[in-house]
Amino acid sequence: MNIKHTCFLLLTGGALFTGCSQDTKTKEAEKAITPDEIKAQIAVLAADSLMGRKPFTEGENKAVAYISSEFKKAGLEPGNNGSYFQDVPMVEITSTPSETMEISGGKTPMSLHATTDFVASTRQEVNALELKKSPLIFAGYGVIAPEYGWNDYAGLDVKGKTVIVLVNDPGFKSGHSDFFKGDTMTYYGRWTYKYEEAARQGAAGVIIVHQTAPASYGWKVVQNSFTGAKLYLQQNDKHMSRCKVEGWMSEDAAKQLLADAGVTGDIRAIARQKGFKAIPLNRDISLSISNKLKYSTSRNVIGTLKGSARPNEYILYTAHWDHLGVGKPDAKGDSIYNGAVDNASGVAAIISVANAFKNAKEKPQRSIVFLAVTGEEQGLLGSEYYATHPVYPLNKTVADLNMDALGSYGETKDIAITGKGQNDLEDYVADFSKQDGLTVVGDRTPGSGSYYRSDHFNFAKLGVPALDINNGSISKTQGATYGADKQKEYGELRYHQQADNYSSDMDATGMAQVADILFRVGTKLGNETTFPGWKPGSEFKAVRDKAMGK
Repeated sequence: MNIKHTCFLLLTGGALFTGCSQDTKTKEAEKAITPDEIKAQIAVLAADSLMGRKPFTEGENKAVAYISSEFKKAGLEPGNNGSYFQDVPMVEITSTPSETMEISGGKTPMSLHATTDFVASTRQEVNALELKKSPLIFAGYGVIAPEYGWNDYAGLDVKGKTVIVLVNDPGFKSGHSDFFKGDTMTYYGRWTYKYEEAARQGAAGVIIVHQTAPASYGWKVVQNSFTGAKLYLQQNDKHMSRCKVEGWMSEDAAKQLLADAGVTGDIRAIARQKGFKAIPLNRDISLSISNKLKYSTSRNVIGTLKGSARPNEYILYTAHWDHLGVGKPDAKGDSIYNGAVDNASGVAAIISVANAFKNAKEKPQRSIVFLAVTGEEQGLLGSEYYATHPVYPLNKTVADLNMDALGSYGETKDIAITGKGQNDLEDYVADFSKQDGLTVVGDRTPGSGSYYRSDHFNFAKLGVPALDINNGSISKTQGATYGADKQKEYGELRYHQQADNYSSDMDATGMAQVADILFRVGTKLGNETTFPGWKPGSEFKAVRDKAMGK
């Protein structure tokens, strides 16, 4: 990790020096954020004793106690009216579907098997429910996007029926960059949107067809992430406005079902044809779900460094502390999802940034808020709760700087901006990257919809300029393919699996590289008087302009 521009740090502290020597720069770099500091934090946060840091468990209690103590050590004040904690009321729903999903009405009845062929759950807070011979409809991508002239539900009455929809949006691999956003996923491609839209249309059930490339993860991730106990924010209507059943179906099972109903060939190509009309499959689905309900409160952790001149304007750093807890043992007998990269790394990074601000010679003029949120793995719940119940006004929140799943494969020659092209914060990253001789790139896999998959999104959709950056793929020491190979290895072998463990051999230099850039971005923002905005064409620009009275 190198800070090649110590002069900048001195300038933002209010003093302008020239002729800084390389030795001085190196010493300043060593004092800011170090890989060893980040690794030491990860070792604690990803230890087996924290039991995978799942909300509502003793692992949560240990995690939030540790994070709050580190915030206190860093000199941060309690961020929520004298407390380091913000209560986040949730309901835990453990849905157990029937062993089989029965498909009737076709030439040959089909029985699909739980976890092997499908996963299913419900948000409705009831002890049990069922779909009983609910008519099945293939509703393409399940998208209504007026700005793109697209409506998969046009002329369709889905009340009491179950829709089968495809993951991602029609633009993905269409060959046309101006169709939706081409291979860059829009929010219409996210599974969360599919569930929301099906509920708005009154469907009884919604099942997403899993395909690895457009989902950007394999079926095993679905099995791990969409089964067992799930957490949701408590709602006054007890989620009765949502579909009875929300689920996924494996690609093989979907192709078998659709082919039996006469829908053959490339189902994605069929569904992206202009003028596509939803296809009744003339088959029914029967499935029951039993629930266990538990009401409790999880916690966000908030610490604040009060600004020296404009304390009522805020720079926000976010990272989620939660992971998946304890599950079935893997082949090696490991049952704990420690989440070392996802996201002990991000929490370790924001703690390190807090310490860097503590050690800086000059305090920022704006307040710096550090927010470790709960429930990201359950659907970005902690950040959603904060964004809708903000401790500090969102129109006075200058920016959200988020860190999630930082790469453990060392420093890179490039820095990746999630959802590149969204807002002015990217220009700050570009400036510092240029100073360090780094190249800025966009999403490595734009079809994965990464901008909608971490906590910054909840701030973005309410107008706060939000930034999420990560390591690039070109290793500084191992060559051009090393980083890409490591990213692939992580995605296939460790992401949301028990193998995401801390190791003393973990290379945290890239984590420190990202944290250092965001420390410098926050330092600059913390001493400015202007507010960054959204770039023309961003779907979030109008919301911010309205909030800022523009």
